[in-house]
Amino acid sequence: MTEEDLNELIGDSPRLYHMAEKGAWEGIRRHGLLSTSALLDLFQVDGQQRETIERKHRPAIVEISDEEIGRAAVRDQIPMNDSGLKRALPPSITPADWYERLNSMVFFWMTENRLLRLTGARAYRDVEHEVIVFDTRSIIEAFSSKIWLCPINSGCTKPMPHPRDHNTFQRIADYDYVFWKSKWPRGERVVELCVEYSVPNVRQFIVDAFLIRGEQKLGTLNQ
Repeated sequence: MTEEDLNELIGDSPRLYHMAEKGAWEGIRRHGLLSTSALLDLFQVDGQQRETIERKHRPAIVEISDEEIGRAAVRDQIPMNDSGLKRALPPSITPADWYERLNSMVFFWMTENRLLRLTGARAYRDVEHEVIVFDTRSIIEAFSSKIWLCPINSGCTKPMPHPRDHNTFQRIADYDYVFWKSKWPRGERVVELCVEYSVPNVRQFIVDAFLIRGEQKLGTLNQ
């Protein structure tokens, strides 16, 4: 991706959208946006419990707690499963490998439309979620060396398990923007922007934060 391509991408997707469980906002303000692995580090979760959370499918939310830190929810992975991943991945990558990779990153949707597809999905449309909106250019400038771009919904195998492998996530400089530009309209040339491990000091990047159920915004979160 050239600098011109990157500027076009930012112009098409000036905002990034992160969906979190209801009640996560206070922890995000205090600790930053944490990947699942970073969250487990913060709560000092290890052993078999960590193995289960990081490398196995989560059909439901997993709650973790600490006397000093409080409580946190690790999101479910309802949109994907082992059988779908086995069809989507090459033999060299196991579903456990894929779960671990996803759990190592913080995910953002590149468009509000993609966000609403998720909040409006059958599994989530009746549940309230917190959405934090970020300035795309600021995130890229601050974390460029930690960013991966992805052309698919990497955490979904339903209804169609689109192929994926080690090259699904690409660094900004390596991302084949010209190829995806030839295939997809503006706003779809990158589906996910991912940051390794965590995004600390989130307040300087936040544009908005609100509560949502389905496609209905219920109110602004106190920043």
